[in-house]
This record gives sequence, structure tokens and C-alpha cells, in this order.
Amino acid sequence: MTPKTVSSRIRHVLLLDPQGIVVALAIGGLLVYISPVYFVILLIFLLLSVMVTKYGYYEKKSMGIYEHERSWENVVSNGLVPLIAAFVSPYAYLGAVAAVTSDKFASELGVLGEEPIDLLTLKKTKPGTSGAVSPFGTFMSFVGALAIGLTGTALLNISLYDAVVIGVIGWIGSLVDSVVGVLEERGIGNKMTTNIVCALIGMLLGYMYT
Repeated sequence: MTPKTVSSRIRHVLLLDPQGIVVALAIGGLLVYISPVYFVILLIFLLLSVMVTKYGYYEKKSMGIYEHERSWENVVSNGLVPLIAAFVSPYAYLGAVAAVTSDKFASELGVLGEEPIDLLTLKKTKPGTSGAVSPFGTFMSFVGALAIGLTGTALLNISLYDAVVIGVIGWIGSLVDSVVGVLEERGIGNKMTTNIVCALIGMLLGYMYT
């Protein structure tokens, strides 16, 4: 197997372009140095993200909203704040990761439900629109955040109550992401800045809960 083939398969599995892989390795390496457990938690986020991205592939493809490879901007927007939170506290870290996981579940699975509602106009809009929410997407966003909370129970020995709190914190981060998405849809900011705000909310709420 040639290096080119190996690189292609890694890109296919992780859904990252070459620059995204380099940045992901850099963030992952720093997390391993800070805490191998933190690295495992972010790896779980990555695996869950790949899973929900590939779920409903054909339906997303037909709607023109399937993203096969993400760039370094996507890696930074989802990994930078958790990296910073790793220096703050375990709950700040879990809150940040729960928030980006929640947002990923909402955006990737919410498009498979009913038409979302634009938060500004309160009218139905097309799936994949920033600043729009649906009941199914909102529910799945909590499921994603709770998954990280339960991961904290397994790997960081937090209580089940705390795991649920982390789930709520991540879910709130995703809701804020949707609100900020209203501005993004109208040319103020972009997906990267919106995701960073989402993660920051999770980190700050997690720190406040510490």
C-alpha cells in the first residue's frame, strides 16, 4: 500500500482534507501531552461526527448538503476551544466538547427530519440553513451532548447527574450556535466563528458549573 493510498483512506475515514488532517494531528498531539483522556474524548467526538455525517448519505447528497471533506477551518472551529478548555477544568473541557458535538448532531441529523424554522422569520426554510431549527434536530443535539456527558462518566468519573448537566450545557451551546447562525446567514461571521461561539458557550458554562 503506497503512502498516497494510505493518505487517501485516512481522509476518507476522517472526512478531512490534507490540511485538516495536519491541524487535527497538531491539536491531538497537544491534547495527548496535556491529558490522554482528553484526547480520547475528542477522538470520540470525531468518530461520532463521522458517523452522523455519513448517516443519511444519499438523502443529504440529493439535497446538495453533504460535506465529504472538511478543511482546517472546521478542525480549528471545533478543536481550538476544547484545547484551551483543557487548561481550565474538566467540566470546561467537557462543556466545550459537548457543545460542538451537540451542534454536529443538530446540523447533520436535523436535516433528515421535517423542514426547519428560521429563527428570524419564524417561517419554514430549506434544510441546512444557518439560524434554523427543527424539533428533531433540537432533540438530536441533546443526544449528542449527552453522549459526551456519559463519556465523562466513564473516563473522568463524573456522576450521572453531572453527565446530564453537561448534556444540557452542550445543548445550550448548540442553541446559541443556531441564534448566531441567524447573523451568519445574513453575512455577519461565518461557520467557523459560529462554531467557536458555540464551543465558547459550552466552555464557559462548564467552568461556571465546576
